[in-house]
Formats: sequence, structure tokens, C-alpha cells
Amino acid sequence: MNDIHQEILPLEDALRQPCPHRDKALAQEPMDNLRTTPGGPQGRPLTFSAAWNLEDRPRRIALLVDDCQEEYRPFAGDILPNVIRLVDAFRVARATSDGVCIAWSAWSRAFDDGISNAMDRWYGPRGLRPDQPENAAYVFTGSAGVRPLAEIAPTDDEVADGWFYLGQHLDMFWTFDDEGRSYLDRKLTALEIDTVVLVGLWTDECVLSTAYAGNSRGYDVVVVADAVDTATANQKTALTVAGSTVAKVLSTDAVLDYMTGDFVTGEPGAVKGTHHPDGRKLG
Repeated sequence: MNDIHQEILPLEDALRQPCPHRDKALAQEPMDNLRTTPGGPQGRPLTFSAAWNLEDRPRRIALLVDDCQEEYRPFAGDILPNVIRLVDAFRVARATSDGVCIAWSAWSRAFDDGISNAMDRWYGPRGLRPDQPENAAYVFTGSAGVRPLAEIAPTDDEVADGWFYLGQHLDMFWTFDDEGRSYLDRKLTALEIDTVVLVGLWTDECVLSTAYAGNSRGYDVVVVADAVDTATANQKTALTVAGSTVAKVLSTDAVLDYMTGDFVTGEPGAVKGTHHPDGRKLG
């Protein structure tokens, strides 16, 4: 399931293939909401916020680099320097701790791939014209587009160890292995990780979805506000929602200060259990 060598066709070529799951003519019509972004309240509802701080306890911690890939390079410019700093810091910490890791995903959903058709229904069948693309639901440039940005790409050893994989849905936990288990969760569980730090793209889709999924699986979740971004007008709203529901929203500097000063490796199994999909701890 984690075949990063599979060939992914550019959308223009994919539209010329047989299409059992799509009405291709309808798919290339403009979307009804072209150039519009749903609005929403900017204020935090009630007073919900994370009750914990990173330095409150020893941790086993992962940096999740969400869809920082070549196709999205135009949108990554503002956050890339901070993502580089975080990847470097986590690599340094990983060298001396068995409770630190980094995982990279790349958005690889292709036109008419038949995977998670509920997601396809949500995005809708239109707006997939290669000459005037209006949404990021599908890979437009094929395999070249899913390569991680060169500045923060995993090394050959990190790829060989399985820390880079192709994501097939909004949240990074949704890709599954041959046994039907979350690929990412299985990798993190093997190291008994209990805290995840999210960076990457898009804040209001993949990052927020992964934050909810991670929280549901029993991880403490951090979203790095100046190391995530989106192509829509929802950045501030997404960070407000994340910080008032499932995540601690921190700056790059705050996370770096923690990793270089306050981080203490937690004992395996001290916080998060490994026997249940949601991370419940027995006893």
C-alpha cells in the first residue's frame, strides 16, 4: 500500500484514460464556488484551549511534515524556512534520543483513482480542467508533483526506513498498510510516540484533519502556526479552530526552544497505550 514508486499520471493525461468512477465531461466544467472561500467567525468559541504545555512532562515526540511537496512549492515559500529549521532540530534530537522521529507524507490522490469516493463526492465532480485548475483535490503534475520539497526532503535512509509515504486522504493517518492498519500510526506506535508536531500544507484541510485524527488516537497534538499554510483565505480560522479544539498552537521559535532546551525523552509506554487504535492506556 505504501508503494512510493507507483506511477502517478498528470491530470491532463489521466483525463484521457478510461474513467469508471467519474463523468469526465462534468469534471472539467467550472466549479460553482470559483474564486470564493466560505467565511466564518474569527473568534475562539467559548474558552477551550490546551491545558498542557510541552515542558510539563517527558515526551516521545514526532515531527509530521504534511504534504510539503513540489506541486505546492508556490504556496510553501513563507513557511519553508521554518520547516527547514524544525526538520534540522528534530534530526539533531533524534540522533541522541530513541523517542524522536520525523515522518513525511505527500498528497497523491489522483483523478478517478476510486479511493475514498466520499472525499470525491465532497469535492464535487467539477473544477478539474488542467488548463484552468481551481482546486487542489488531485495531483496536476503527476509523479513529479508528489516529490518532497528538496530543502526538507527525507534522506535515502529515511525513505528506506519507511518515513516517507504517499497520503491518500486529508489526514496523515488515513493511509493503510497491507493489514488494514493506519500506516503512520503503526510507525509511531513502534516507537511509542505520544506527541506529534504538525507542519506543512494545507492548514484548513490536511493539517486540521491530521490534528483531529491524532487527538482521537491519543496523541498530544501541536500545530506550528508559522510552519503551516493554505491556499485559501482560511488560515486564521483554521488555526483558531485547531487551538480551541484539539491542538496546542505554537510558533516555530517556541518549538525549537523546547526541543533544544526543555525536551526530555519519555519512558516508553508511560503516557500512551499501544493496544488500542485510540491509544488508550490500560491499567
